[in-house]
Amino acid sequence: MDNSIPIFRKWTPEWLIKIMLFLLIVPSIALFFLPMANINAAAGYYGCEPADIQFSVALFYAGYVGFYSLERRFFVFMAAKEYFVVFTFLQILTCLICYHTNDLNIFLPVRFIQGMLFACTVNLSLSLMFTRLKSERAREISFSVFFGFLLCAVPFNNLVTADLIDAMDFNAVYKAAIFAYLPCLCLLVLTMNGVRLNVRFPLYNLDWQSFVLYSIMLCLFGYIMIYGQEYYWMQDQRIRNSVIGIVVVLLIYIVRQKHMRRPYVHLKIFRYRNFKVGLLVLFIMYICRFASGITNTFYAVVLKFDPMHVSYMNILNIAGLVLGVIIACCLILQKKHIRYIWVPGFLLLLGFHLRMFFLFDVQADEFNYYLPLLAQGIGVGLIMVPTIVYAISSVPTAVGASASAVCLAVRYLGFCVSIGLINFFELFGKSRHYNAFQDHLTKLDPVVRQTLRMQAHKLEAKGMVAGKAMRASDKLLVNAVNTQGQIRFAMDYYELMSCLIVLTLVLILLFPYLNKTAVYLRSRRLSPA
Repeated sequence: MDNSIPIFRKWTPEWLIKIMLFLLIVPSIALFFLPMANINAAAGYYGCEPADIQFSVALFYAGYVGFYSLERRFFVFMAAKEYFVVFTFLQILTCLICYHTNDLNIFLPVRFIQGMLFACTVNLSLSLMFTRLKSERAREISFSVFFGFLLCAVPFNNLVTADLIDAMDFNAVYKAAIFAYLPCLCLLVLTMNGVRLNVRFPLYNLDWQSFVLYSIMLCLFGYIMIYGQEYYWMQDQRIRNSVIGIVVVLLIYIVRQKHMRRPYVHLKIFRYRNFKVGLLVLFIMYICRFASGITNTFYAVVLKFDPMHVSYMNILNIAGLVLGVIIACCLILQKKHIRYIWVPGFLLLLGFHLRMFFLFDVQADEFNYYLPLLAQGIGVGLIMVPTIVYAISSVPTAVGASASAVCLAVRYLGFCVSIGLINFFELFGKSRHYNAFQDHLTKLDPVVRQTLRMQAHKLEAKGMVAGKAMRASDKLLVNAVNTQGQIRFAMDYYELMSCLIVLTLVLILLFPYLNKTAVYLRSRRLSPA
């Protein structure tokens, strides 16, 4: 890739180029977790269950991960301007389809296609960004900025779309995305030259077969993790067939990669010890990261905060993520040992989970949650970028693209496993606590009878008829039991996450070679993951 190629017209100022890249990346990142901005509103609009909305996000992620390696062939085949215009137009088209349909059978495949187009956006935008940066310092900063955007996607979506979803139908967010893409598309047409970043490489021997096999495995894994607990795992034929499908496709995929001259993903990257350690840390971090969704559910279900209020509280989480990424970037620039980055990050995550364990209650002041949200953001921001750079820089530059692809796949696996664990604790754990409360709460219990009478008297004092007041007090008791089940489920999950983080910290401290390992970007062509 030649840095001297005039990709943009000579009259285009540098600040306008940066704005265009920003306008292109941000709407695409917003589309990533957009259905999870308000799962209940999305499920109501499409007439489905919340698990289907989670699966739509997993399909977007699977499209991004699966198409990531194949996209490079299209990247070197088309001119930069032509490529930008084509996939930006296709993104607008997919948003238009999502805006006009509420059929889940149409919506889910379109989400997978949006994930594929997101891979195009990321690769071309970051490639343009990296080629325009002369120093290693600037490249590391740009790398951190991109992942900072990606980390802020969930709370940022909640903040931006809370008022919109509350006032309009859910599909209005896709209409807003269409208008967000249009300025960027116009600027690209006006400012870019029709030049190529690479020598034109024909699209013969396109390894679409590996892409199909890879994507099938990713989609099936997401399906198992999201619907597994709901269908009682291996007791359901659909889950069994999915597991068998993954095993068969995985064996075919591995045999195919070992016998290919140019494999889709070079499996030899797994020979490097530091790379495997980086993948493990990244996987654990992603499981812990999405535990914050339970906190948001607690705010909405137990404390009865409206979605707008929850989104405003998450501003502190966004601030923590930004601060954590900035600190991590500074530590990378100073080439600090990876242990001195991981340990503070996981300690902050441990503090967040332990503090929230004791803050889960039926009543609370919101300011008590400000510091834990900030700490969680800083912890995730500290770990994310250094871990990815650490893993990619642990392998030779020649297979850096495969390392990036595997890091991306591990992040997807961590996302799906976190949903699977949360669904397990919510569906199984909550019902277990509900049954335990039922065993101890009976109308023969004097304390229960006294509580029901007090509730009934309060309702009668407000004008309710005596018979209705007694029935209403029964419903209030059931609601209180459900609330306690929600709290206990959250406490169980955060207890598990705390144990996982403690185990991770012990492993980090026990690996002596980590103390001699620094993270840095060794190549101007480092592949973004």
